[in-house]
Amino acid sequence: MNSRSSNSRKPVHLAVYDTFADWETGHATAYLARAGHAVRTVGASTDPVSSIGGLSVRPDLALDDVRPEDASLLILPGADLWDTSDDLAPFARTARAFLDAGVPVAAICGATAGLAREGLLDDRDHTSAVSLYLAATGYAGGGRYVEADAVTDRGLVTAGPTEPVAFAREIFRLLGVYEGEVLDAWYRLFHDSDPQAYAVLAKAGAA
Repeated sequence: MNSRSSNSRKPVHLAVYDTFADWETGHATAYLARAGHAVRTVGASTDPVSSIGGLSVRPDLALDDVRPEDASLLILPGADLWDTSDDLAPFARTARAFLDAGVPVAAICGATAGLAREGLLDDRDHTSAVSLYLAATGYAGGGRYVEADAVTDRGLVTAGPTEPVAFAREIFRLLGVYEGEVLDAWYRLFHDSDPQAYAVLAKAGAA
């Protein structure tokens, strides 16, 4: 584990909203918590929300009470609402505030479209489900689209809906949770089911 994550850690903020894709962030939040990062859920209010899988979550914080300086990362999962209404636009604006303050943001699946509409992908390398999905938002960043499992550029992680493990890998790299052969082994274990990777993690105390 990198020394950057063994010092005092600020919480990771996980955005939650109706129809959020609960499977997309589980790898990341589970191992962030193991590394000592508190994970705090953030909703439009503190009223309960339901994930796309039917899980009910009562947010720890309301969006209006969130300050970038109090967090180490903002995670935005996908959700049907990113594509069907403007209800989640405030979360994209909060992502802008985080990035402007130098605090990283990680967006997966439909959340990448929300950031595209906010203009946050116009000047950063990024990825998503497919390039046409983001092009439909009318954004100006098509030339920066990268065909990759996950992309990190200037504090912003992006990934498509089928890449929750790569999404977590980039978050761990960005926050210094794992690095080098340990990060590679974590990815190989959870993405490739490589049994040899477990021994590397166990030796490093990261299993």
